[in-house]
Amino acid sequence: MNGALAVLRTLVASGVDTCFTNPGTSEIHLVAALDDVPGLRPLLVLFEGVATGAADGYARMAGRPAATLLHLGPGLGNGLANLHNARRARSPIVNLIGEHATHHQVFDAPLSSDIAGVARSVSRWVREAVSTTSVGAVTAEAIREARRGGVATLILPADVLWSDGAEPARMADDEPLRRPGRRYALALAAKALRSGQPSALLVGGAALRERGLCLAASIAETCGAKLFCETFPARLERGGGLPEVERLAYLPEACTWQLRDLQHVVLVDAKTPVSFFAYPNLPSRLLPDTCQSYDVVGPYDDVEQVLELLAHELGAPLRAPGPAEPRRPGRPTGPLTTQAIADAIGALLPEGAIVSDEGNTAGVLTFGATAGAPRHDWLTLTGGAIGQGMPVATGAAVACPDRKVVSLQADGSALYTLQALWTQAREGLDVVTVILDNRAYAILDLELSRVSPRADGIASSLFDLSPPPIDFVALARGMGVDGVRVETADALVAALEEAFSRRGPYLIDVILAA
Repeated sequence: MNGALAVLRTLVASGVDTCFTNPGTSEIHLVAALDDVPGLRPLLVLFEGVATGAADGYARMAGRPAATLLHLGPGLGNGLANLHNARRARSPIVNLIGEHATHHQVFDAPLSSDIAGVARSVSRWVREAVSTTSVGAVTAEAIREARRGGVATLILPADVLWSDGAEPARMADDEPLRRPGRRYALALAAKALRSGQPSALLVGGAALRERGLCLAASIAETCGAKLFCETFPARLERGGGLPEVERLAYLPEACTWQLRDLQHVVLVDAKTPVSFFAYPNLPSRLLPDTCQSYDVVGPYDDVEQVLELLAHELGAPLRAPGPAEPRRPGRPTGPLTTQAIADAIGALLPEGAIVSDEGNTAGVLTFGATAGAPRHDWLTLTGGAIGQGMPVATGAAVACPDRKVVSLQADGSALYTLQALWTQAREGLDVVTVILDNRAYAILDLELSRVSPRADGIASSLFDLSPPPIDFVALARGMGVDGVRVETADALVAALEEAFSRRGPYLIDVILAA
């Protein structure tokens, strides 16, 4: 058996059955081997940033790795931004990166590069397969490392793939959960929460699923503590009677206001809140100077079990989700404002929906408007590298084909990875893309106003997308996705009703009122 076949059979044997790919010559032996591995589903994308973002979305919803297959260092480079987001989300992904044959690498061919050096910036594990006989085992190791929570990158020289003598392997059972010092950390956190001083729980990661949220809410209620979640959670289960959790604000001034007066913050699979960027005369660490933080989750810990232990320590009951109390906004009419968009989505969001949120400034109100909707999942821009929303929606739809996916997408960010629409059409994915079309990089206009009193001139013109206006409906149709442009709230409601009643990809270009 050649190395390529061993790699693919190892993926399938270890539970990796989906691969988002844009391959080239160095990976052609893996492509040729696909016919002999029917358990692996390859999905073609037109840009590597779509492949890596889709693998991220798949991993967030499936809870297991997808693979990517990318062409040498430049292919990896094209996918780097969404691998950065995946690293921040701790999404399990197995990157398979082709490399020149070992004997060819010394000649510095035009596509030669430091693949490992590039990969290390976004990967928790990087390895190059050095022999055909070991390629199955090293593939299994890559899968195991990805399952521990992050990006694993395996570099595959072409001759390792085409040579015979390989055997597939299977990922070994992962090591048991370790909890060194957890009891002591939990005791300190419990003492802080019982102190009567202003306290909060800040939850993230695995704590944002149903059971984790219910436990965290019970602890907060028992102790009179506030309950926050990360600004950009990888996946948040919400609606349908689940406890509501307040997200930390993006702007540092707003976040420090939320955290004001706190003396204790218990971090549950979350990091100490810091400002997204540095600003003159503003702090980087957003907790009050006198606030003590307590990190109760260690590497490989079972987050729900940690919360159970903390709840037991505090005498907090283990509660089930409360009864669903729909609090949908009314269907809006009139001009298309950001509030109208939020209300329309909040009024109509289907039960079981998955929202991939890259709405940025124009979509900021939608999170609040959907709090009382039926049960759904919310996926956010974890690492801040724009161009994530449409690929993540694509991967989520592959992972959950029976659920409606709503891609809430800013117009500027959409242009980074618009090619995702083609894959959605090719695969018949049930994704409704809502373009929030204010014809500007509005987030950068906001940042400009925060550092400079000048509101016009050359700087402002760099954020204007109106000359010429972009026809997203025409672009979508060119890639096989039908769509409609709407310019009133009534038209948006009608378009959403149509989109949610049908299957398959659809795009709504929402022209915001000036």
